Amino acid sequence: MIPVTATMDGAINDAVLGAHAPLLPETDPRRRAPNGGRQQRSSSSTVLPAVVSAALLLVLAAVMVFALQHADGQGGGVMPASDVVAGDGRVVEAAASRGVVEGVSEKSTAPLLGSAVEGYAWTNAMLSWQRTAFHFQPPKNWMNGPLYHKGWYHLFYQWNPDSAVWGNITWGHAVSRDLVHWLHLPLAMVPDRWYDANGVWSGSATLLPDGRIVMLYTGSTNESVQVQNLAEPADPSDPLLREWVKADAANPVLVPPPGVGLTDFRDPTTAWRVPNDTAWRVAIGSKDRDHAGLAMVYRTEDFVSYDPQPALMHVVPGTGMWECVDFYPVAASGPAAAENFGLETSAAPGPGVKHVVKASLDDDKHDYYAIGTYDAGTDTWTPDDAENDVGIGLRYDYGKYYASKTFYDPIRRRRVLWGWVGETDSERADILKGWASVQSIPRSVLLDTKTGSNLLQWPVVEVETLRMRGKSFDAIAVDRGTVVPLDVGTATQLDIEAVFEVDASAVESVTEADVAYNCSTSGGAAGRGVLGPFGLLVLADDDLSEQTAVYFYMAKGTDGSLKTFFCQDDLRSSKANDLVKRVYGSVVPVLDRENLSVRILVDHSIVESFAQGGRTCITSRVYPTKAIYDSARVFLFNNATNIHVTAKSLKIWELNSAYIRPYSSSHE
Repeated sequence: MIPVTATMDGAINDAVLGAHAPLLPETDPRRRAPNGGRQQRSSSSTVLPAVVSAALLLVLAAVMVFALQHADGQGGGVMPASDVVAGDGRVVEAAASRGVVEGVSEKSTAPLLGSAVEGYAWTNAMLSWQRTAFHFQPPKNWMNGPLYHKGWYHLFYQWNPDSAVWGNITWGHAVSRDLVHWLHLPLAMVPDRWYDANGVWSGSATLLPDGRIVMLYTGSTNESVQVQNLAEPADPSDPLLREWVKADAANPVLVPPPGVGLTDFRDPTTAWRVPNDTAWRVAIGSKDRDHAGLAMVYRTEDFVSYDPQPALMHVVPGTGMWECVDFYPVAASGPAAAENFGLETSAAPGPGVKHVVKASLDDDKHDYYAIGTYDAGTDTWTPDDAENDVGIGLRYDYGKYYASKTFYDPIRRRRVLWGWVGETDSERADILKGWASVQSIPRSVLLDTKTGSNLLQWPVVEVETLRMRGKSFDAIAVDRGTVVPLDVGTATQLDIEAVFEVDASAVESVTEADVAYNCSTSGGAAGRGVLGPFGLLVLADDDLSEQTAVYFYMAKGTDGSLKTFFCQDDLRSSKANDLVKRVYGSVVPVLDRENLSVRILVDHSIVESFAQGGRTCITSRVYPTKAIYDSARVFLFNNATNIHVTAKSLKIWELNSAYIRPYSSSHE
């Protein structure tokens, strides 16, 4: 895209926008000043949660100790004056594939990059900048969902403590008071039994009415068979759940049933109950011999003995292996819907309640969901819209986002979603920087009661406590073919909220425009259309040689119908060549008289975007070589040929770094 000089119209407000002090004062650069910022009230530790889940999202690991942390809390910083090529002269071995032979989805970008790609000459400064500041990740190596217990949110995640590549999967463990600031605890479980010798894989936790916590997880046996195992905390009264005991006398509690492949049986869900039945239900993902993806349900009274239900919960032809299946209720009407509350996992089906089935597809590495009706009598589920069934319709996120899991937060009465965000650089680069993968920002999940056909995902409200300095812009005109720079200071840790207004008369005058448009097959933000693209450029340098574009694109049919696309373009995000660069996106529902709105979270090498209140979401991993540290910029742009756009409202906050450190007794 060629920059065009433009005049910035509208008022600019330099006042700080709702700055908050972080929950833990050690993260706040203003902490030395007395009475600086508001106090954050800690969560109560006396509320007894109902059934919650602790899904494990997959985690990437690294071979080197990563010593740099964003301890200053000041965002981008200044690039080091003296820098050298990382690993200069060092031979770095990278595999052509990881995970597939072991019976899980591909964990390496090598098949996408190909063997012909030369490794980019990454410098130490570039690699250091890539580490995120407010997304959860371990101090080093390859890194998965939470439960709430006695005042703490717990995140158990798949981690390779030895290397920045997939393998040697153990369970890392971290705790938080607020889902933003995290404290690392010792490993929760390691692969030390015959039934999990090749990895402690994904699982879920269920809190029983008597206070017991049961953890079901997939183990890969010494013969690489996928089995389900049971573990419980050694001391349920310990708020930190520091020690776990595997049920050696019972494990494995479930093995692949007849007709299911030995490596096609994994990732148990959080258990739930139905009215008038004391048995618990657990769903597990698989596929059949005809490559149909499916979820099967087992009943159990004690989490040791299980009975398979006669009918499959759901099956979709052609979708392949379903990993990390999730199943939960959402409020469609009634008080919970009116108050935007989530529902506890065992909420009874019936009027005002819908159920979501989600699966991570091994075939294409995306997370699909559908909304439908659960029959508690047969433990089967039917989608509301068969054309948007699981695996062929809606996705949680149209970017780099996989192996997600929700849990019910009883404190705020909400359902929270986590996703695993892998890397899109080369394995060689991951080994050089010493880590790989992050967790997405936790998102609240609701049924969109306005459309009735999709979910709404939004960053949990606690993220806003990281907001520091901010600016607001009003009524900025963005004419056709123009780029407007925004003076926002440091631009590598940002929270952006924007509302766009499109010239309705110009849209009305167009007879037809781009009816066959598709984000993924388009030329991205550089391609010019009649009614798009327009939006924001983040992590851009001054001359726009590097840029990540987040934008809308409108298409119009001859019948006058409008279709709006929400896209994220990584094609020009970096000068480096050893990266997977794509244009992500899909259609976003826009109702009558709605303006176009977007929220963007920028955290160094990850960009998460939410359109129309979270109806469509996109996550990207980007690795600039120039638009880093103090060289990162933000721009508005309009590359449409026929419409004038106004940024009706634009608010941009610099975000503080989260406090992510080892736990010590001083944190109690």
